[in-house]
Amino acid sequence: MIIGVPREIKPGEQRVALTPAGARALVEAAHAVLVERGAGAGSGIRDEEYTAVGLGADVSILDVNVDRLRHVDDLFRGQVVTLMSNSFNIEQVVRRADLLIGAVLLAGARAPVLVTKEMVSQMKEGSVIVDIAVDQGGCVATIHPTTLLDPVYLVGGVVHYGVANMPALVPRTSTFALTNATLPYAVELATRGAVAAVRANPALAGGVNVWGGKVVHPGVAAALGEPATSLAAVLG
Repeated sequence: MIIGVPREIKPGEQRVALTPAGARALVEAAHAVLVERGAGAGSGIRDEEYTAVGLGADVSILDVNVDRLRHVDDLFRGQVVTLMSNSFNIEQVVRRADLLIGAVLLAGARAPVLVTKEMVSQMKEGSVIVDIAVDQGGCVATIHPTTLLDPVYLVGGVVHYGVANMPALVPRTSTFALTNATLPYAVELATRGAVAAVRANPALAGGVNVWGGKVVHPGVAAALGEPATSLAAVLG
């Protein structure tokens, strides 16, 4: 049977009738699944998730957080491979990958380099690397920032995509997502003034990188090889 999953049109309805795991289960039962573009967007499910799982792609996800790996395993009903992130497992996955996506985030600090040049040299010709952490320095040794106008380059036959502002590909969606998240802080800064707002709100204080010419964020200071000055000291 051909099973269609249309995007909801009822005002305010953000749900989708089928998850990627459900699509995989139907495909395994010898059915065809057609998902309308953007059908899962309101539920935070990208089209690529349906494509990868629905087409029977061999997907491996690595993380250092066991609880997050358990959640992924539950979400996809065991249809993706979950692995602890360590040098051995990374090397094994990288060697056989057709598409490698790096998504490492250490808030305020440079991303650790987890995929070495030697690992990249062992990848198949024509395989692709997308390093989402590129704006934090990148977690792949051979990555460097690119632009939407010139997004890719080759290293040893491996395609590298290093666009640092990927959300710009969907400017309207990303604009609203960003401003919805940041507006309350902007209002607080404008209303109280920067010093008072930072003193009163730990979230704002934690977001300060540089104040009065001094690097105050420990992660940023470490990435730059500079000593960190405490925020309290520069606020006076």
